[in-house]
Amino acid sequence: MYRIALGNAGADAAMPAAPQAQSTPKEKCYGVAKAGENECAAGKHSCAGTAKVDKDPTAWKLVAKGTCEKIGGKLAPPKA
Repeated sequence: MYRIALGNAGADAAMPAAPQAQSTPKEKCYGVAKAGENECAAGKHSCAGTAKVDKDPTAWKLVAKGTCEKIGGKLAPPKA
């Protein structure tokens, strides 16, 4: 009997966790990405991971909605 109880305990531990609630809404934030860590870009580079400098104003990164301007970013790319 002891072996059966122990076997069931192991089975419970191996079960995957229940899915979590939907993640926090995100928004594009321009000018906050570190070099090589941008999501995508407009202008000088084509896409993810191509920013050459920190805080490139044309590169964006996804951040929690409502935090972009608080961390020094912009919600829109710079005008050409």
